[in-house]
Amino acid sequence: MWNCYFIIVIFAIGYSAIILEHYIKINKAASALLIAVLCWSLYLTCGAAPLSESIEALGHHLSEVSQIIFFLMGAMAIVELVDTHRGFKIVTDLIKTKSQRQMIWIIAIFAFFLSSILDNLTTTILMVSLLRKLVPQAAERLLLCCIVVVAANAGGAWTPIGDVTTTMLWINGQISTVAVMKSLFIPSVVSLLIPLAWFSLKTKGKLTMQKLSPEETALVPGSKLVFFLGIGGLVFVPIFKALTGLPPYMGVLLALAVLWIVTDSMHQKHEARTHLRIPHILTRVDTSGVLFFLGILLAVDALQTAGFLQVVANWLDTAVKNQAAIATLIGFFSAIIDNVPLVAATMGMYPLQTYPPDSSLWHMIAYAAGTGGSMLIIGSAAGVALMGMEKIDFVTYMKKATLPVAIGYVAGMGIYILLKAWLP
Repeated sequence: MWNCYFIIVIFAIGYSAIILEHYIKINKAASALLIAVLCWSLYLTCGAAPLSESIEALGHHLSEVSQIIFFLMGAMAIVELVDTHRGFKIVTDLIKTKSQRQMIWIIAIFAFFLSSILDNLTTTILMVSLLRKLVPQAAERLLLCCIVVVAANAGGAWTPIGDVTTTMLWINGQISTVAVMKSLFIPSVVSLLIPLAWFSLKTKGKLTMQKLSPEETALVPGSKLVFFLGIGGLVFVPIFKALTGLPPYMGVLLALAVLWIVTDSMHQKHEARTHLRIPHILTRVDTSGVLFFLGILLAVDALQTAGFLQVVANWLDTAVKNQAAIATLIGFFSAIIDNVPLVAATMGMYPLQTYPPDSSLWHMIAYAAGTGGSMLIIGSAAGVALMGMEKIDFVTYMKKATLPVAIGYVAGMGIYILLKAWLP
């Protein structure tokens, strides 16, 4: 039994490598896959359970994780297909102002609602790419890029498809579509409005805008059709789940199949349009990101199966006791370490038998993990993407955004608690 405790050591070392990815130059997917295999290998050999039961447990967890993986791959492919067809130009064409203050509000609103349909990472990449084309001076883009991350994370927290952590909770049955949207929309808006108002006071004057070339503004064949089919397909996923009872990944695969047939029909006679078809699009999907989710979720499942997460849950219940305080702490932790394993851990710590679907704990965790990561640039996938695209360092972001975002995060959690107390 003693080597079961090495699972914690291996996980801690591997998780440190994930946190320090940008410094040690080792992709976090490699670290996650390695600790997943090592943790399960140690669990299988430590004799905590018969080998047949341990293998069965691994198969059960793999089945649950695979649902998330297939959902993410399908959603990523749909978003990439729309982006390749320049479908998002339909949205970005609406941005015409040169006022810094107006621009920061427009960008925030766009990012908030786009993220609720797409996801926070895709929305951040899309909006920052647009800003780099429209606003050539990096200094003028700084606050705009910061608010993109805040808005994208806030927008992703209140829908089941807007953030990978809410998707995980949704697929595993902790939250339902309508309930989480009703409960978290206002808190998410509050968490955005406070830093948005703060940033608005820091901006004034006109932006130095750059005119896009005809090549950059031209639509490609099928842009509008693919845009509306893609967005409609993603929005239809929760409806499909409610109508059929099938898991969400089946709805995403249905949407992907329809888009595949439509784009093949449009482009099959044109050799120059190969890059607009799904086989090419699949090469652009972030495979390393998908493998990271696979590795880290399986590693956390090993901790759960070994019983360590239940020990942590019991300690939190004894030491902290208050659900709101526990969820709020998770939000602060998610600003330092990745929110995916944090949410995966809480799913293992608190069973559905004790905390049923749509209980306050799950809604608060969805909010905390989704918006808390905005406090630091390393706290979310959106922030890390911004760091890579704009070369914004940790300290610069912290000086500009951490305080107002933290105030907005706590205010949003407070609003949730008040609404829960006042409304049935």
